[in-house]
Amino acid sequence: MDLRDFYLLAALIACLRLDSAIAQELIYTIREELPENVPIGNIPKDLNISHINAATGTSASLVYRLVSKAGDAPLVKVSSSTGEIFTTSNRIDREKLCAGASYAEENECFFELEVVILPNDFFRLIKIKIIVKDTNDNAPMFPSPVINISIPENTLINSRFPIPSATDPDTGFNGVQHYELLNGQSVFGLDIVETPEGEKWPQLIVQQNLDREQKDTYVMKIKVEDGGTPQKSSTAILQVTVSDVNDNRPVFKEGQVEVHIPENAPVGTSVIQLHATDADIGSNAEIRYIFGAQVAPATKRLFALNNTTGLITVQRSLDREETAIHKVTVLASDGSSTPARATVTINVTDVNDNPPNIDLRYIISPINGTVYLSEKDPVNTKIALITVSDKDTDVNGKVICFIEREVPFHLKAVYDNQYLLETSSLLDYEGTKEFSFKIVASDSGKPSLNQTALVRVKLEDENDNPPVFNQPVIELSVSENNRRGLYLTTISATDEDSGKNADIVYQLGPNASFFDLDRKTGVLTASRVFDREEQERFIFTVTARDNGTPPLQSQAAVIVTVLDENDNSPKFTHNHFQFFVSENLPKYSTVGVITVTDADAGENKAVTLSILNDNDNFVLDPYSGVIKSNVSFDREQQSSYTFDVKATDGGQPPRSSTAKVTINVMDVNDNSPVVISPPSNTSFKLVPLSAIPGSVVAEVFAVDIDTGMNAELKYTIVSGNNKGLFRIDPVTGNITLEEKPAPTDVGLHRLVVNISDLGYPKSLHTLVLVFLYVNDTAGNASYIYDLIRRTMETPLDRNIGDSSQPYQNEDYLTIMIAIVAGAMVVIVVIFVTVLVRCRHASRFKAAQRSKQGAEWMSPNQENKQSKKKKRKKRKSPKSSLLNFVTIEESKPDDAVHEPINGTISLPAELEEQSIGRFDWGPAPPTTFKPNSPDLAKHYKSASPQPAFHLKPDTPVSVKKHHVIQELPLDNTFVGGCDTLSKRSSTSSDHFSASECSSQGGFKTKGPLHTRQVNEHFYWSISTAYKCPVNQY
Repeated sequence: MDLRDFYLLAALIACLRLDSAIAQELIYTIREELPENVPIGNIPKDLNISHINAATGTSASLVYRLVSKAGDAPLVKVSSSTGEIFTTSNRIDREKLCAGASYAEENECFFELEVVILPNDFFRLIKIKIIVKDTNDNAPMFPSPVINISIPENTLINSRFPIPSATDPDTGFNGVQHYELLNGQSVFGLDIVETPEGEKWPQLIVQQNLDREQKDTYVMKIKVEDGGTPQKSSTAILQVTVSDVNDNRPVFKEGQVEVHIPENAPVGTSVIQLHATDADIGSNAEIRYIFGAQVAPATKRLFALNNTTGLITVQRSLDREETAIHKVTVLASDGSSTPARATVTINVTDVNDNPPNIDLRYIISPINGTVYLSEKDPVNTKIALITVSDKDTDVNGKVICFIEREVPFHLKAVYDNQYLLETSSLLDYEGTKEFSFKIVASDSGKPSLNQTALVRVKLEDENDNPPVFNQPVIELSVSENNRRGLYLTTISATDEDSGKNADIVYQLGPNASFFDLDRKTGVLTASRVFDREEQERFIFTVTARDNGTPPLQSQAAVIVTVLDENDNSPKFTHNHFQFFVSENLPKYSTVGVITVTDADAGENKAVTLSILNDNDNFVLDPYSGVIKSNVSFDREQQSSYTFDVKATDGGQPPRSSTAKVTINVMDVNDNSPVVISPPSNTSFKLVPLSAIPGSVVAEVFAVDIDTGMNAELKYTIVSGNNKGLFRIDPVTGNITLEEKPAPTDVGLHRLVVNISDLGYPKSLHTLVLVFLYVNDTAGNASYIYDLIRRTMETPLDRNIGDSSQPYQNEDYLTIMIAIVAGAMVVIVVIFVTVLVRCRHASRFKAAQRSKQGAEWMSPNQENKQSKKKKRKKRKSPKSSLLNFVTIEESKPDDAVHEPINGTISLPAELEEQSIGRFDWGPAPPTTFKPNSPDLAKHYKSASPQPAFHLKPDTPVSVKKHHVIQELPLDNTFVGGCDTLSKRSSTSSDHFSASECSSQGGFKTKGPLHTRQVNEHFYWSISTAYKCPVNQY
């Protein structure tokens, strides 16, 4: 196998392997004769082409380019940016485009074009086939405007005579569809015969007997129509001549004949000998052969017909590539009007007489026939689209394509007859500057025919070597506080290119505002004074760029370190440090940390701390800055401490600075709330039955000598409000009615109110008792006081009504006895009145006894009525049903008003379960300021008040004043009492006093209910008092 055969084999294999990734086909169908700029298709949309680079994920601008020969008038145009296909001003004429061969309806008329997609990373070759559909733009036409037919006069009725058929360049339904005879004069009719090839031949039918002597000529019109929309038609004059009789017409031996002849048949070669016979004799049997009117003029030029013998011969050179099939209609006439017809189909067979054709269309536009490539162009850069073709058929038309010699280029088959000329390797200008090679196209005929095309490629040199620094990283050091313009170093780089591509200029990158760089020499100097404390290190880049096109550059990193000098004093984070400590902080505890910084480095940064003014209350660590206490804090003795500290660095000479420190002693929650109102645990407030819901019926007010959240108080009712009749405001302590009192609510109500502060970490509490007497009046204050005293027997977690039933039963018994006695007296009086009606003395006695009985039932009625009037005058406004005495804060040094010592002590937390008892004892006078309201009108007695103690039986860890405030009985409500029986007291008014003396003891057991847990207490109450009952 020689080298040429090897190339042929390789090219053949390449032709069989098509790259579907870059070669794709599109088919569009359009109508002929479309105007300009009619859209045909959209390449990226129809092929689903993405504009995103799959490798980089970035969007790319694709360019669509129509590959066409120079000088061609394109029938379509392609938008380079969008890939849309439009018609041009060159109208597409199907009949002109597909002229020559006969195109039946099933045969497609089309043309092809190629579009490439650039750049090279997105390269695709798109082969587009555009099928042109026919429009009815041609009317059917007869061969001649006047058609002459000769018919013998003895022609039988229904005899048929052929009429030359019309032709229409259009196809299908737009072709000839219908013939019509106009003005047939009832002598002639028209019939249509359709051939196997689909042609319609008109035939004239004789419908009456002809007589030449009567009429020898008939003139009519024949009309032909196509089936298009709109419909087109034409007419011809049909002239019929009646001739004398010739009995027999010629007859062909074969009506359809098909022959084959090679296209290289020489002139004069016989194609076929036609033979027709005529049964007549003499002159009527002389046959003359002529071409039919349907034979194309081109066919008549190629073939000659002997009129006498019927021999068809080649009279010009044949070319299968121009016309492969010729249809010839031959008429045999004996002089009569009805010739015989025969159709000869001449098939021109192929011979290898055409060399392959190479159509070289450049993708990269050449200059004077030479393609210029850059040496940096990547592999597979597309240069040209090569289309090879051969007009021959079968083996003679099979073409292979290859490059004649070894070059860094190759052909990539994209279709059966199309190739892409690409670079096959990287190009090097220094190695080879120019390439000239041939592309060979060879067919497979015997002998094989070849065609070549010459391709010239020149390379362009590129600036492909960037400058290179001697050191990729340049490190320098310089002391701060330098002078401007200080020389630092010289930066240099080299470039392997030559000429202007090797000329280097230097440039500073960003973050290099403190430096200057000479563009030519690379000398680096300081343009400013460095301050290490502002910036210790400078990192920037230096760029070396050559003068190539495009220029290439490289970078080097420069690191400049600034050395330190002791030019900064120590700096405290605060000029004045303030620390806050609790008053119970133990001695030698850490109270704060002093923080100081020095902007210098190394020894210049080492700082030591010391306390000035010889302060012995605190100890300062000279290195960590930790301050520890040397005293125990007591906020009441001293609330703050202030001193100065000094910081000194280790530089030469050393630098120092000072700052002030203040230690603030903070309060802890060590005081329970102190009740101001109500002023006494034996006072009460009358709640009339007419009181409306929402009205204020009592007020609880307390203070806490702590500060902040430790002094914020919260009021809650923990017991005694089982009916939900009352509500206390958690902030103000105002007790209001939730609903209107009912008759069943009449009596004494004891509310256990818990007052707690919001201290952290542990809240402190105080319990107070609030007595509310629900009734229209409170006339018998001593009776109410007796009820209050008896409530002390009831545990705090129980309602006073739970243990007051014995007292209520005793009261009810007394009332019932009084009612029965009164009823009996009334009966006796009535009886005596009826029997002794006339005795005045008896009536008087009976009336006196009745009066005494009524007074026994309701004593002091007059006094009661007068007191009601007085109370009406003193009635308080509706907006407030009570007026508590305002208790102002007393001065500590007031000798008259000493602190209250009556206390109730509970365990550290209300939630803890424990056992306690009451302990009544004497209490000192209450503490009030001299300007406080006179409380004598509420107490009416100077007797010592009993102290009420709640002490645990079991030792518990407690904190001072943690739960219950220690107050005298007159100022603190604790303990239990019975509910006042529901009856009206008539012995005294609101402010009447009843001195009472009691001495005794009792012990009860009952659960104490709070919000969290149930606690059980044993109460031991021992009283020895003489006190009044007051309404507050």
